[in-house]
Amino acid sequence: MAWSTRQVAELAGTSLRAVRHYHDVGLLAEPERKSNGYKSYGVAHLVRLLRIKRLRDLGFSLTRIAELGDADAHPEPELRALDSEMAANIERLQRIRTELALTMRETTPTDLPRVLAAAGTAADIPDADRALLVVLARVLGPSTLRLYAETLEAYYADPGVLELDRLPPDADQQTRTELAERLAPAFQTLLDGHPRLRAPITDAPHGRPFAGRTISAAVEDLYNPAQIDVIRRMEKLVDVPSSA
Repeated sequence: MAWSTRQVAELAGTSLRAVRHYHDVGLLAEPERKSNGYKSYGVAHLVRLLRIKRLRDLGFSLTRIAELGDADAHPEPELRALDSEMAANIERLQRIRTELALTMRETTPTDLPRVLAAAGTAADIPDADRALLVVLARVLGPSTLRLYAETLEAYYADPGVLELDRLPPDADQQTRTELAERLAPAFQTLLDGHPRLRAPITDAPHGRPFAGRTISAAVEDLYNPAQIDVIRRMEKLVDVPSSA
């Protein structure tokens, strides 16, 4: 029995392109050629093609199939390893679906992590602050992020916070001083209610130095010099470690 490339591909339920690719990567041996130069495939080629297709359908990569070789032994260890990988992928996808459902139901922001998303919807957060929260979510620990989530709505209810967002870079010294003094009491109240925020980077997953450098760089990038000056003045008034 001899088949052409097209015929053996049809029998195996695959494509000409796939058959040629299997030749190129060494998964399928090249058949003999007829006197007219056309390839002549036999039963062994069809069996090998069907095995490759079966393993591909099960989720094996071509690299893994190559590692299994031509033997027809039952690859139980490899199947178990693949099953474990798939179980982990399914669990990850289920978590993603849960988060998608929450995002669609509550129309929460997609740029904020789940722990901050709901609070971010309730609060009117300026763009620069929202971007800073995204950075904070990458360098702070989960317990600190939960504290931020608890305080967002109350913090942004203070009109001075939005005034800070609109502060021009050439604001004079008096304007900066007065704004820092207006913001300080609300910030002090926030810290009194949540003392843990006095040292927010103590549980940073990648270490305090990395978190400190990253936050400082983000502040310098997101805020103009007048805003940073006001933040520093306000922090001195409430006696907290400087973040800018």
